[in-house]
Amino acid sequence: QVQLVESGGGLVQAGGSLRLSCAASGRAFSWSGVGWFRQASGEREFVAAINWSGSSIVYADSVKGRFTISRDNAKNTVYLQMNSLKPEDTAVYYCAAGENKGLQTPRAYHYWGQGTQVTVSS
Repeated sequence: QVQLVESGGGLVQAGGSLRLSCAASGRAFSWSGVGWFRQASGEREFVAAINWSGSSIVYADSVKGRFTISRDNAKNTVYLQMNSLKPEDTAVYYCAAGENKGLQTPRAYHYWGQGTQVTVSS
């Protein structure tokens, strides 16, 4: 069993930065793939994901070059550094833990956090 808690969301002006954290409890986290998704309206959208070792990372085209995902397994935490934020990045951001393949699809994940709101003003 893995429990996930996101933090670091907030209100920021366009062009600003935020760093989201996903803190996990449960031993399985260290060998789980972890992804970040966001939902503004409608379907949950893939943002970024990292496999258990950090050797495989994928980003959505919309955030490539602006967002960076990383993990510290000693701290059971995954981070999402978000730079050059745009108003269209406004959403609730969720982290999820699960498989180490198919990281861009929600069905690869077994555990989800409650989400943290990110609002980017223009």
